[in-house]
Amino acid sequence: MSNKKQLQKLELTWIGKGEEPKLEPRILIENPEYSYGDPNSPNMLIHGDNLLALKALEQDYAGKVKCIYIDPPYNTGNAFEHYDDGVEHSLWLNLIKPRLDILRNLLSKDGSIWISIDADESHYLKVLCDMVFGRQNFVDEVIWQRSYAPINLKKTLSRSHDTILVYAKNSIGFELNKIPRRGKQRDMYKNYDDDPRGDWKSDNLSVGPPVEKNIYPITSPSGRVCYPPDGYSWRLSEERLKEFIADNRIWFGKDGNNVPSLKRFISEVKDGVTPMTLWTYQEVGHNQDAKKEAKVFNSKNVFATPKPEKLMERVITLASNEGDLVLDSFLGSGTTAAVAHKMGRRWIGVELGEHAKTHCVPRLKQVVDGERG
Repeated sequence: MSNKKQLQKLELTWIGKGEEPKLEPRILIENPEYSYGDPNSPNMLIHGDNLLALKALEQDYAGKVKCIYIDPPYNTGNAFEHYDDGVEHSLWLNLIKPRLDILRNLLSKDGSIWISIDADESHYLKVLCDMVFGRQNFVDEVIWQRSYAPINLKKTLSRSHDTILVYAKNSIGFELNKIPRRGKQRDMYKNYDDDPRGDWKSDNLSVGPPVEKNIYPITSPSGRVCYPPDGYSWRLSEERLKEFIADNRIWFGKDGNNVPSLKRFISEVKDGVTPMTLWTYQEVGHNQDAKKEAKVFNSKNVFATPKPEKLMERVITLASNEGDLVLDSFLGSGTTAAVAHKMGRRWIGVELGEHAKTHCVPRLKQVVDGERG
């Protein structure tokens, strides 16, 4: 009997997989009735089936989209007014798979795709995205706290979050932007000694586990002799410490009597903060914020599941720079396009429903006019 381990190949399969119809290239035709603003603008709002629209875009935009965000129907079984969000599981996978294939082709070499989903399909979508984008290109999953209060009518758990799956076109060398420092994070930096290099904050000079050669006494300007705490050593060797002191990069306090610390200049640290994977509603908004924003441009027929602008601002900030192309092929109420426009990005939005006219058009007109800051 052989003791060799057998390698098993696991694959997500479903009814109808691989039976997608072959699509012929399509042509986009401008509707002058809805054109607005600068006629030379590259931005596009496309009203129609997003699979056909994506196929049309593929001819001119393959490899050119820096950031893709999509919020496809979650297949929760809920009856949303603007979407058929209760399709059977296999049909849902057949709906998503060909669209992901084209979206991957549209991504630039340094681009990324961000997909909002909830627990009903998130795990199947993760495996599907591993197949389409390559498991090695999975960046991470973000947890967005979409609500802040429990629904007491629930008999089990009151779901309060959505997941955002993030994939890179090519994970080798891939980086995201940082979150700009603001508020308390920026206020931590001061210039206590009028250093010409600007604001700084003090950082611990000791580090663990200890390195024997970096355990030595440091004498402060006041004559105080300091050692690293038990179980720690100094971050710097004695020779390197002398260089830092000569360059005014070691802080002993205003009276020269403190335990030494490093000066970290804001001009020298990475420009911003590395984002964590848990995004709370205080940071990026929640569902009620999104509905309030949607009421501004259509108070009579509020879109059922909009995303807050602060959430989209976070995604677009991390995944793109000014002038980059942002695409949302499940545009919904137009949030992605509106935020991208205000942030100086080029954008393409695709929406099938009539709310492309009733929600997206009035919203984007206001943005183009600068009425919604």
